Amino acid sequence: MVNEMSTPSHGEAASSTAREQPPADDPRPEDLVTPESLVLVHTGHGKGKSSAAFGVMLRGVARGWRVVVVQFLKSGEWRVGEEELGRRLGVEWHALGDGFTWDSADIERDRRTAAAAWGRAAALVGGGGHDLVILDELTYLINWGWVDAAGVVAALRDRPRHVSVVVTGRDAPQVILDVADTVTEMVNVKHAYQRGLRAMRGIDY
Repeated sequence: MVNEMSTPSHGEAASSTAREQPPADDPRPEDLVTPESLVLVHTGHGKGKSSAAFGVMLRGVARGWRVVVVQFLKSGEWRVGEEELGRRLGVEWHALGDGFTWDSADIERDRRTAAAAWGRAAALVGGGGHDLVILDELTYLINWGWVDAAGVVAALRDRPRHVSVVVTGRDAPQVILDVADTVTEMVNVKHAYQRGLRAMRGIDY
């Protein structure tokens, strides 16, 4: 019988536990092939979906790709830090939204703006003039019924063979997850906003 007084604390138990060993076997599947393009989806309620997409943007620029970003909620007034840098590097940037819906004075106008923005984005994806298209915040428009999910799926599925696409936003619909090659879910463990701290320039935008 274990003496209760001698039971190690949580911290002591953790420190005495055997550490995980680094992998010795290559976890990658055999017969890997290089794709012509990929569809990536960054979703979930945690911070970092757009930030991760803009990391891909930088990699594309570094490889000499033609890159375009379409933002569906943020308007041109935002001028986020990634836009400032992207434009300097030759990234084509379209901030086509009307801002946050809770600040809207005309939701129907926002809906029309969103539909027009998707029309432009679909043309960019299908036109083949870019190697990488980032569709930032697109999932919200799909979930609100402002953009037809089937149309988005068709644009992603039928895109030119060399065009990679990154889609960001919370709660990506299953039909979008199904057409994607890689899906990453950002999990919110803790966020400064929950403590009453505003978004910080240089960190959040």
